[in-house]
Amino acid sequence: MSETDVAILGAGAAGLMAAGECARRGRRVTVLDHAARPGEKIRISGGGRCNFTNRELTRQNAAERFLSENPRFALSALSRFTPADFLARIERAGIAWHEKTAGQLFCDGKATQVVEMLLAALGPAELRLGTAVEAVRREGEGFVVDTSDGPLRAGRVIVATGGKSIPKMGATGIGHRIAESFGLRVTETRPGLVPLTFAAQDLEKTAPLAGIAVAGRVSAGRTGFDEAVLFTHRGLSGPAILQVSNYWREGEAIVVDLAPGRDIAAALAAMRAEAGRVALHNALARLLPEKLAAFAVAEAGLAGRLADHGNRALERLAAQVHRWQVRPVGSEGYRTAEVTLGGVATEALDAKTMEARAVPGLFFIGEAVDVTGWLGGYNFQWAWSSGWAAGQVA
Repeated sequence: MSETDVAILGAGAAGLMAAGECARRGRRVTVLDHAARPGEKIRISGGGRCNFTNRELTRQNAAERFLSENPRFALSALSRFTPADFLARIERAGIAWHEKTAGQLFCDGKATQVVEMLLAALGPAELRLGTAVEAVRREGEGFVVDTSDGPLRAGRVIVATGGKSIPKMGATGIGHRIAESFGLRVTETRPGLVPLTFAAQDLEKTAPLAGIAVAGRVSAGRTGFDEAVLFTHRGLSGPAILQVSNYWREGEAIVVDLAPGRDIAAALAAMRAEAGRVALHNALARLLPEKLAAFAVAEAGLAGRLADHGNRALERLAAQVHRWQVRPVGSEGYRTAEVTLGGVATEALDAKTMEARAVPGLFFIGEAVDVTGWLGGYNFQWAWSSGWAAGQVA
């Protein structure tokens, strides 16, 4: 049976980060992954340019931008290895980058540059690809990892297998099963950062809008996001929808403002004074995409010319634009979800080291843990920070 000091299960963002830190400390490291290449989710992220962190993340706002039974759990790792720390590594590696909106940092070139940077940090660490992890069991003071290539004895094990999102890339939830096999609680899991789907009766109305994107504001309960909204053949997508999907629960309605920051009623009233004979939907089409304008007018139960409607009717139409309520019936599921909400309960882990309190030598990092960030580089930063934290001690 082969042996190693540290077995790292998963060659994604968190696993590669942890592996590099362990190798830097002189530990014998073996990284196991079922995929043919390391860093698969890094490679496809950000349209192939990798939104590798978010510079707006601070200790002060982290608890509101990460979802967990205990959102403050992530603060220790995030404050000890920060977006600035990872950006410094990007710059030392000579990777050109740029900021888009809301602090989101992307590579100028390809996301593979980030993978190459992480691989370069592995040094003599062994990377075993095409190797599926089947189970982990305690043996003496260490562990045995059962794999498709046979058992591996390890002094310590870092579980960085991710969650259940994007199963076509091999996501299986094995990390959660490993946690449960050691008696650790796993919280409820569900797809996160995912498009929402509509019932048939709603799709009949919105299907003609498929492909239309507008700047919007979407709210679920008290939480709202100002970003793009995209109509699809199955419901709604776009950054604002992905963000709010983390907060939406089945059976609840979402509220969509299709023209945030604009006073639709006032704009229509001003038009009425100058061009009252124009059809109402054509008037609104000067403010919104044509098909979306026709949809809003129909939903408000209006028709005819602009001049035919008083202020109350225009207010009703404006309410349809600014406060459109729709009740999704579900989401696109793990198939397209960018992350998994839920995971290994943080109560079971040391926030400083990511080590299981009841199982010394066993660590959980990244998406396997019940820590999920907003869209825009937050989940990669959690991967870097939690991987770094485990890598200091494993």
